[in-house]
Amino acid sequence: MTAYQQQDHANSFGAVATEYDAGRPSYPAGLFDELERLTGRPLRGAEVLDVGAGTGIATRLLAARGARVTAVEPSPGMAAVLRQVSPELPLVKGTGDELPFHDGTADLITYAQAFHWTDPARSIPEALRVLRPGGSLATWWNVKDQRTPWVSAMGERLAAGIPEGYHGYGAVNEIAEVLAPYGGTVGRAVLRWERVITVDALITDLRSRSYIAVLPPERREPLLAVERAELLAAFPDSRVTEPYVLDLTVLTKG
Repeated sequence: MTAYQQQDHANSFGAVATEYDAGRPSYPAGLFDELERLTGRPLRGAEVLDVGAGTGIATRLLAARGARVTAVEPSPGMAAVLRQVSPELPLVKGTGDELPFHDGTADLITYAQAFHWTDPARSIPEALRVLRPGGSLATWWNVKDQRTPWVSAMGERLAAGIPEGYHGYGAVNEIAEVLAPYGGTVGRAVLRWERVITVDALITDLRSRSYIAVLPPERREPLLAVERAELLAAFPDSRVTEPYVLDLTVLTKG
């Protein structure tokens, strides 16, 4: 994907923010247990910045664990839904490449499904600047388990239908290599979990994906109609068990 295409994809989320909040998967409690283990501190009472917060899916879960969390989100459309759904959460407009916070003010900076939209050469030094000594930068992604036949088949169809933009987050494991030159301690955990949703909910999730959102309606709607038909053929009762691999990487500042 070119830099122009990546920016186009990054800018697409505002228009599908409602679908994003309704369709995207949440995160299992085990993620936050592992986050506490890898950072070496409880979330309760921690000053956390959730960058690229979107509609606040991860932000709300961090707050529920007792963190004092501030959402950081550049998209007005995504931020509007976050304010509507969770008006109690502090929200700041900003990006990971230029965090609008003072030096040494955060215990933890998190990226849920969002770090790949940053320039690591800028966002990692920015995180280290804002983190206190011993603070941590955490990145994680929910990735559909491609070992599952129906997931693999859907990915093949989407790759064929959107050859210029489809991506499946296959390279998220490379984040450890990106973090390594900055010193500190890098830890990783992989969790497997699943959710049961309807075919319509899965289509809503697809609508929130940037590679779908950037398509003009005359391409998007036929493609989604094919996916709905294929999924209903595989799941006649419309109930889909969707398996995920959750990949968490944490850099703790020395």
